[in-house]
Amino acid sequence: MVYNWLRIDQIFRPGFPCLLCGADTRSPSGLCPPCQADLPRTAHPCPRCGEALPAPTDLPCGRCLRRPPPFDTLVAALAWETPVPGFVGALKFRERLPAARLLGHLLAEAVSDRTRPDCLLPVPLHAARLRQRGFNQAVEIARFAARRLDLPLLPAALRRIRPTPPQQGLDAKARRRNLRGAFELAAPLPGSHVAIVDDVVTTGSTVGEIARLLRRTGAERVVVWAAARATKRLG
Repeated sequence: MVYNWLRIDQIFRPGFPCLLCGADTRSPSGLCPPCQADLPRTAHPCPRCGEALPAPTDLPCGRCLRRPPPFDTLVAALAWETPVPGFVGALKFRERLPAARLLGHLLAEAVSDRTRPDCLLPVPLHAARLRQRGFNQAVEIARFAARRLDLPLLPAALRRIRPTPPQQGLDAKARRRNLRGAFELAAPLPGSHVAIVDDVVTTGSTVGEIARLLRRTGAERVVVWAAARATKRLG
């Protein structure tokens, strides 16, 4: 597939030409069916952490068996391969907020057959970062997914109470230390089954820290829904 990168940086609206090839489409995702089918996905994800496995299995991967993550399962709509970084980058760094429609639509499609959680909790930004960026990309993605799935969205229930240095370049252990105590629950949960929503999961340190917090505050089942899953292993 040859991608038209100029379209990725344009306004994303359903009913316009396909974002990738320019063909006519009325899909709510903004992509024509062939381009949507061609997007990279993890063929055989671990049922616990979402990491790619060499063959399909109902059993968790060896890493999850030795050290289970604090959440019950992780579902990602896409793998972190071309053109997915272009979609996320357009949203996150070029303020193309309608890109959240595409990612939210694909996320809702990926989890449509899963047990419905009681609410969606987007990964929060620290207040200083939120002021700087002007929006939280996880909230915007979750907003479209929640609308499509008819689920409650609690964008302010989680709070990042201290700024943390960027996670990029840190190994899994350093990432966990960096995030320890960085979040708090600002509102009571409406149920015991919650879904954490993020744009991209790499090592799982951020969603793992949030999952531990939610467990301590009464959540019985915690799942992670991500627009994309990068290839690094969960630490």
